[in-house]
Amino acid sequence: MQYVSTRGRAPVLSFDEAMLTGLARDGGLYVPESVPTLGADDIAALAGLPYEDIAFRIMWPFIGGSFTEAEFRAIIARAYDGFGHAARAPLVQLAPNHFLLELFHGPTLAFKDFAMQLIGQLFEAALSRRGDRVTIIGATSGDTGSAAIEAFRGLDAVDVFILFPKGRVSEVQRRQMTTPSESNVHAIAVEGDFDDCQARVKDLFNDFPFRDRVKLAGVNSINWARVLAQVVYYFSAATTLGAPHRKVSFTVPTGNFGDIFAGYVAQKMGLPIERLVIATNQNDILHRTLVTGAYTKEAVVPSISPSMDIQVSSNFERVLFDAYGRDGDAVSQQMEALSSGGAFTVSQGALEYLRERFDSGRASEPETTATIARTFTETGEVLCPHSAVGVKVAEGHADPSVPMVTLATAHPAKFPDAVQAACGIVPPLPKRMQDLYERPERLTGVANDLGAIEALIEEKISA
Repeated sequence: MQYVSTRGRAPVLSFDEAMLTGLARDGGLYVPESVPTLGADDIAALAGLPYEDIAFRIMWPFIGGSFTEAEFRAIIARAYDGFGHAARAPLVQLAPNHFLLELFHGPTLAFKDFAMQLIGQLFEAALSRRGDRVTIIGATSGDTGSAAIEAFRGLDAVDVFILFPKGRVSEVQRRQMTTPSESNVHAIAVEGDFDDCQARVKDLFNDFPFRDRVKLAGVNSINWARVLAQVVYYFSAATTLGAPHRKVSFTVPTGNFGDIFAGYVAQKMGLPIERLVIATNQNDILHRTLVTGAYTKEAVVPSISPSMDIQVSSNFERVLFDAYGRDGDAVSQQMEALSSGGAFTVSQGALEYLRERFDSGRASEPETTATIARTFTETGEVLCPHSAVGVKVAEGHADPSVPMVTLATAHPAKFPDAVQAACGIVPPLPKRMQDLYERPERLTGVANDLGAIEALIEEKISA
């Protein structure tokens, strides 16, 4: 299995090379040259298997000899050993034919743990074999950062720097990043919004002398291994509900497009997904793009679902690559227009490709709050604001003949103020985290300036 850049001008890499590289040197994102497919019998055989076994069967064809079978099975076992539910990703029924896929039973109570716990083990194994060390950089709107720090804290072969927008994450999200005491992890509060943090990460990767000097690697959803790990729970959920003998739809609250792109990959692999529904909050660039064909940046408006407060959805480039017939030059032109002018227009053919595969919807702040309250009253289920965005949008795309699965992307205890305001409940943290508010914090502030961020990273590495 080989991996190519969405912009067509970077070296073709193996799985472990693409994983350790993160962003391609031409600024693009790595994707597999081709997506392996599973037959109906292979998909049916997944039903009832432990999550770890499903994970091995889905991801193994993409690994391409980078690890032995025994190595990879052991990596998967270590990755999910710390999850708080035996099913790892259990389904809960909300209403007739509407199910919630709980993805918040990992160490940091968010769906990012499914990918980050795995990628931490993959990095450690690959780097140990090479006798190498890298500097990991990531940007977060809340959950990616804590998941990355949790996955890499204390590991010998990595230093980790996570950029987050100062004052724009929840207190629980911030404390999960700032309270680990291990010296190899660093939480960096940037003056700006998430898009600023994400842009600086891309700038760091495109400064090749700096990138090579500190051996930069990335674990944002730009990293293909992150996307691959998320493909698994689409298969586990769909087969639980009867796939491949019945179709299943998914609604995904998303800002950066990585989680729903994983569903698109599952569909390409042969999983009978009827519809993939993009759910956005008031920062609705993905919904607007599908409706109008114009991808136009606007100001990021802070919301009660901060992990979705994004206007530049990095993984959208991956699906554009397919929508444009895998024409790297066409994708490069669109990304250059976005960089220089803050907008691009999707061609009619590419837009038709997207509309054939995705639906979309938007939930306002009042609608999100009302959904949390109504769901609690009707079912006793307490939703985080992001999951509530998904539930609201899913209800507008219901089909009585097809099960709908909404991805619950975070534990409600990560957003206690919004949840309490909506339904009067203060969701408690799990026992292992109940002293979180008492732990000392350790963070560094920095201006939204590339030079200042680079100097800070080199100072921390050499300290």
